[in-house]
Amino acid sequence: MTDLAKGDSDSLPPTSYSLLPTPYSLKADRYHAWAWMIWTAAALVALSATRNPLYLALTLMCIGIVSVTVPTQASSGPIPLSPIRFGMVVVPLSALFNAATAHIGRHVIFRLPHQIPLIGGPITLEALVFGALNGLVLTGIFAAFTVLNKALPVRSLTQFIPRAFYPVAVVVSIAVTFVPTTLRQFQQIREAQAIRGHRIRGLRDWLPLFLPLLVGGLERALQLAEAMVARGLASTQEQAHDWGTRLAIAQGLAAIAIGWLLRVVWKQDLLGMALMLAGLGLVLAALWLIGRRVPRTTYRKEPWTARDSAMALSAVVVMAAYLMPVPGLDREIIFYNPYPVLTAPRFDPFIGAATLALLGPALLALNPQSSALSARSGADPGRLKADR
Repeated sequence: MTDLAKGDSDSLPPTSYSLLPTPYSLKADRYHAWAWMIWTAAALVALSATRNPLYLALTLMCIGIVSVTVPTQASSGPIPLSPIRFGMVVVPLSALFNAATAHIGRHVIFRLPHQIPLIGGPITLEALVFGALNGLVLTGIFAAFTVLNKALPVRSLTQFIPRAFYPVAVVVSIAVTFVPTTLRQFQQIREAQAIRGHRIRGLRDWLPLFLPLLVGGLERALQLAEAMVARGLASTQEQAHDWGTRLAIAQGLAAIAIGWLLRVVWKQDLLGMALMLAGLGLVLAALWLIGRRVPRTTYRKEPWTARDSAMALSAVVVMAAYLMPVPGLDREIIFYNPYPVLTAPRFDPFIGAATLALLGPALLALNPQSSALSARSGADPGRLKADR
């Protein structure tokens, strides 16, 4: 203890740096919030732009590897349903729904009587396959947002809400924070009732579970409301210039609506588009002015590092491969369609290699301990060696 009090680094064990309360150790193993948003956008673009099962499987594999590799933040909310269970439910339902409603394709499995409304007709293999592909897309979107929820805390997600909508940010942060608390309380109530011999046999048996949960939720809400009022929430007076910004927003929305009518009804494309852009600019300017009046305090800014740049660059590569026209590349490879006859999907190595760029967060997080050491020591190799 005397050596530690004197700050003798030679007496520390080799792994003692992970126990030191340095201000950088908590952020050295995670990426910037904007980098994660860019990565999520790239995953959504890859999932939405294709129905090729080969590219969908490759994208799902990348998202799964990233989900396993990236550590979970302590303040992230729990995930009530895993992506695997979500896919086991959504993929069969999507396949059956599409087969029952889209009677297209040459390979007929069986036929339902035409007297049955909506679903009557042939059930084809092509419709089943296309519905299953749509289910895979939904599973991938759910998995991508699961990774985002796992990697970013709630405060990092709410910072993307504009300052003009700060009440929405407050409500969203409170709602997301209350979800894990409510789930834990429900589990405690269920265990307590089970100890007392309570068994769920019907609908009425759920009342002893939901009634304490409702009372506890109301008590927490009242305590939080009192604490927020004591801290001065919503105590600011309405400024005199609010009527001007509200009038600007109303005028901007009216301009957007009139411009849309000019394009759709009177076929005035140029005038309508100009009016819509002007209205959109007016609304954005009014929201920006409202946001400037709302102070936002940042206690600790999140730095943008070279790892964040590499992660964002890999995501941009994925979006460019699926959105930008590439000379000599047949776009039908991406837009796979099993109709009218089910055929084998084609695969382009260029798009496949670009899809693998979604593994950027996993590849960059292979050695988080060295990243934490670099952040602590200011990336000085001599100091790293001395600390060891």
